[in-house]
Amino acid sequence: MATRIGVLTSGGDAPGMNTAIRAVVRAGIHFGMEVYGIRGGYEGLLNGDIKQMQSSDVGGIIHRGGTMLYTARCERFKTPEGQDKGFMMAQNFGLNALVVIGGDGSMRGGIQLAKRGLPVMFIPGSIDNDLGYTDLTIGYDTSVNTVLDAIGKIRDTSESHNRTLIVEVMGRHCGDIAMAAGLAGGAESILVPEQDYDLNLICRRIVEGKNAGKRHYIIVKAEGVKENPYEMAKLLEERTGSETRVVVLGYIQRGGAPDSTDRILASRMGYKAIELIAAGSESRAIGFVGNQIVSYPLEEALNVEKSFDDEFLKIAEALA
Repeated sequence: MATRIGVLTSGGDAPGMNTAIRAVVRAGIHFGMEVYGIRGGYEGLLNGDIKQMQSSDVGGIIHRGGTMLYTARCERFKTPEGQDKGFMMAQNFGLNALVVIGGDGSMRGGIQLAKRGLPVMFIPGSIDNDLGYTDLTIGYDTSVNTVLDAIGKIRDTSESHNRTLIVEVMGRHCGDIAMAAGLAGGAESILVPEQDYDLNLICRRIVEGKNAGKRHYIIVKAEGVKENPYEMAKLLEERTGSETRVVVLGYIQRGGAPDSTDRILASRMGYKAIELIAAGSESRAIGFVGNQIVSYPLEEALNVEKSFDDEFLKIAEALA
């Protein structure tokens, strides 16, 4: 059994990362391990910014957004030389295993360390929910609720001014945030990178709604839909006569306290990672499938393509 393990967060932060760190640290200590926090992701690993953590170090963080270990995108670690140095630094500190919390880029980094002989447990922390091997990633549910809250406020002002609103949310390659928040928020149109959209149909619906006395029209657009939202707004206004505004939610979607779903998910995944390390498991990716915490070989998990289910879009279109 590994007796000295490291934990780091990498890539974009997500609500629930602190909860996962807390679970890893306290579960590790419960299993008799020494747990070392690595500050600043793989950059911190290369720099040796590594310090032993006690149970008290993670007190009072379960409800906090962001990550107490901080995070960074590390170009050096994308090179074989950087990966070699990261592995040697882990050896310098006597780390027998590593827990990585992050997105697909973080998983790729973990795979390189695993190939060099360091067991890695990967916990998916990403608001985009863009990893195909797991039903949920930590931070996604909180992000959807953040967007949903914003849509509710935006609808109030949109209706007051009789406007069309384009709400751009995160999701470069995956439209899950847009689909879930759009359906739950009653958006009239949802645009995602996985599917083409009909601008003529949107324009017709705006005009028909306006003629029927409807005083607002909400479009939720994922950032991965390539069209510039401000250019789209100008075009819609020209074609429909409806005053159109744009709200880009941006990094507000990453912040805030994790909701109960993400706190429970992060706690379960963190505990599972330690349980696997304690059992002497080889490197695994922790996931959530069918309400169960599962694990897969790292490369197998990374190669699972994210499937696109347009059910939310169909429902939203019927109910708009």
